[in-house]
Amino acid sequence: MSSPMQHGTFSWVELMTSDLKGAEAFYGKLFGWAFKDGPINGMEYRIVAAGDQDVGGLMALPENLKQAPPSWGAYVTVDDVDETSRQAESLGGKVLMQPHDIPTVGRMAVIQDPQGAVISAISYAKCD
Repeated sequence: MSSPMQHGTFSWVELMTSDLKGAEAFYGKLFGWAFKDGPINGMEYRIVAAGDQDVGGLMALPENLKQAPPSWGAYVTVDDVDETSRQAESLGGKVLMQPHDIPTVGRMAVIQDPQGAVISAISYAKCD
């Protein structure tokens, strides 16, 4: 199995939901997941743990997306999220959320392929 920190590997999943507590109850019972507060300031974010491994996150739908249905999103690790965003555009895709820093985590962007599918790219902060 590849390391989730290797370029091109799926490394994180995230649920944006209209009912954070309901999602915790459902997925906790369904998969045995545990939850803890996440590191994102200014929003309620819950880290999903499967055993001792953090595998994803849950967050409430942001105000500007309240009309969107709840959905899961996937993150792919990349060496350089800025370069990946430029490359996506050069290949006919769109950058829906420009590269930006997430304190203590890394740098991420949301891209859309030419067919309309959306995925997030992330470069993790280097741990010393």
